[in-house]
Amino acid sequence: RQASSISPFSSAENALENINAISEGDVTDTLREFLSMNLPDPGQSSDIRIGVGDSKLATSINDIVGYRCTFDAVTKEILRGCRLHFDHFIKELDTADMHQAQLGLGHAYSRSKIKFNVNRIDNMIIQAIAILDQLDKDVNTFGMRCKEWYGWHFPELSKIVKDNYVFARVARVLGNKAELADDVLEKLEEATQDAETAKAIIEASKSSTGQEISKIDLIQVMHFADRVISLSAYRFKIQNYLSSKMESCAPNTTELVGERVGARLISHAGSLTNLAKLPASTVQILGAEKALFRALKARSNKTPKYGLIFHSSFISRANAKNKGRISRFLANKLAIASRLDALSDHPPTFMAKHSKIKSNSDLPFLNPVKHPRRITTFSNGRQNKRVPKHPRMMTRLCSRRLQLLKNQSRLPWKLRMKT
Repeated sequence: RQASSISPFSSAENALENINAISEGDVTDTLREFLSMNLPDPGQSSDIRIGVGDSKLATSINDIVGYRCTFDAVTKEILRGCRLHFDHFIKELDTADMHQAQLGLGHAYSRSKIKFNVNRIDNMIIQAIAILDQLDKDVNTFGMRCKEWYGWHFPELSKIVKDNYVFARVARVLGNKAELADDVLEKLEEATQDAETAKAIIEASKSSTGQEISKIDLIQVMHFADRVISLSAYRFKIQNYLSSKMESCAPNTTELVGERVGARLISHAGSLTNLAKLPASTVQILGAEKALFRALKARSNKTPKYGLIFHSSFISRANAKNKGRISRFLANKLAIASRLDALSDHPPTFMAKHSKIKSNSDLPFLNPVKHPRRITTFSNGRQNKRVPKHPRMMTRLCSRRLQLLKNQSRLPWKLRMKT
C-alpha cells in the first residue's frame, strides 16, 4: 500500500520547529493546513476520527481545529507499524537516508531541549580550581625566594614575620633598613595588622647583622616583592570567584565539603554531570586510583578508604579507626548532593544542611571512648577491685539476665528448684 497524502518538511529548521511544537502539544500552521487539505470540514462530517499518538496533541487538535481524535492502544500499534514500514509506503524514499534524517533530527531536538544556564557552567569551576592550585604553589615558591633574597639584607625579619604575603608587604615598606622614613611605623602597622610586630621590626632593624644592599639590587628586590603581592591578591580574587561559582553551580556539594574539595571532585570527574553519574563507592576513592590499582595488583586487602574527600573537615576530625566509616557516609551524601546539583534547575540545599548536621552530631560517637578507671575499695581488710558499669554494658547484662530467666522458666519445676 501507498500513503494517500504526505507533507514533507521544507528544511531541518522547519522539522525542528514542528517537533518542538508537537512535544509541547501545540498545533502548528503546517499541521493545520495539512488537515484542512486532506479532510473535510469538521462541521460537515462528524464520523471522522483522527488517530494521534500524543494525548496533549489530540486535545489541542480537538479544541483548536475541531476534529475528534482518539488516543488508545490500537492507535499506538497502527502508528508503530507505520513507522516500521514507512519506507514501503513511499517508494522513492531510501532507508539509509531516512535513518540519517531521523538521527540528525533527534540530535537537534535533544540539543534544543537542553537548556544551558550560563551561571551553572562547571567548566569555569574546573579552570578556576586548576589556576588556584597553581597559584598556591607559585605564591609559596616566590614568597620563599623573596624571603631568601631580602634575608641577605635583613635576616631577622623572617623570624618575626612568618607569612610570605605579609613578609613581602613588610619588605616593600622597609626597603633599605638603614634609610627608614619617619612614618614607617604606621605603614608597618598597616602591613602587619599588629602594633607589637611593627615595633619589633623597628627594633630588630637597628641591630641587624645583615649586609648592605645597593640601590640597583634593592630595586629588583622591590619589584619581586610587588610581584608576590600582586599574585597573592589575584589568588584571593580567584578564591572568591570559585566560591561564588560553586554556590551557583553546586550548592549542595559546597555545603557538604566546601568549595575547594567540591571543585576538585568536579575537576577530577570531568564535569558535574559525570560526578553525578558515579556511584558512592567511586566518589569515596576518587583521586586515589593509583593506590587502589596498586593494592589490587598486589592482591592486598589494604585498599584506600578515601581519596580527595580526605581534605574534608569531617574526616580530619574523626579518629584513625573510624575515618573509613565517616568517608563512606560522606561519599553517600556527596553522591546524592551531586545529583541534586546536576539534575535540578533550582537545587534545594536542605538535604546537604541536614546531612552536615547529622555528620557533626555523629562525630562524637565515632571518637574513641576512654575506658573507666578501676575503683579500689577496702572492706573488712580485703581489697576489692570493681569497674563502674557503662550504660551499654548494663543493657547487655540486663538482656543476658532476662534470657537466663526465660531459659529457666522453660525447665521443669523440679530442675528449676535444683538450679
